[in-house]
Amino acid sequence: MAEHTRDHRSFLAAAEKKLLIAVARRLPAAINSDHLTALALLAMALAGACYALARWDVRPLWVAVAALALNWFGDSLDGTLARVRKVERPRYGFYVDHVLDIVGATLLFGGLAASGFMNPLIALALLVGYLLVTGEVFLATSVHGVFRMSFSGIGPTELRILLAAGTIALFRDPHVDLGAFGRMRLFDFGGVIGIAGMAVAFTVNVVRNTTALARLEPRPEVGHERQTDRSVRLQADLPA
Repeated sequence: MAEHTRDHRSFLAAAEKKLLIAVARRLPAAINSDHLTALALLAMALAGACYALARWDVRPLWVAVAALALNWFGDSLDGTLARVRKVERPRYGFYVDHVLDIVGATLLFGGLAASGFMNPLIALALLVGYLLVTGEVFLATSVHGVFRMSFSGIGPTELRILLAAGTIALFRDPHVDLGAFGRMRLFDFGGVIGIAGMAVAFTVNVVRNTTALARLEPRPEVGHERQTDRSVRLQADLPA
């Protein structure tokens, strides 16, 4: 895939960018982007494992929160470090980073499904929604050359913060009071909201991108199609 531009307009994007650049400039030369990408994957695997272990003991949830912070550090900083040092590998970085993001998300949602704090079907639906949204984003990046990293002000960093806050809230009460609708597990409630949000994001992006592409590449008129087919046949009949 050709180089693309990044479009990151989440609530924290501007402040996050300044912080990441400052950190990248201070990292030792021995640390490179691949190290940070590997750290992000290992941290997400650790978070998933801690959620699974929390089925028997809630104390690993504290480690899960720390793992989410480590995942942010590695995943957000790897590309920034390459850009600051001017050693970008756009296609390699884009492919490897996002393949490992998919693996990490699968491990995370697998851990949540096994945690006892979330219905496994809701965790599976969240994973499916995540894969649909990311797949659409990758396809849109391929055809538009713009990689959109957020939707309605919500990006990966905001989602990590919400998940970490919800994890800490589990220590107080793993349920949420819905008034007349009774009580529901906190992570089930958050999962349903997340599924709805990803469904809206996926639908809006598909409609928006399909409409934009249809304007860029309008359907040829029927007569034009026939004339094109006739021209192709005549050229094929010409002697070499």
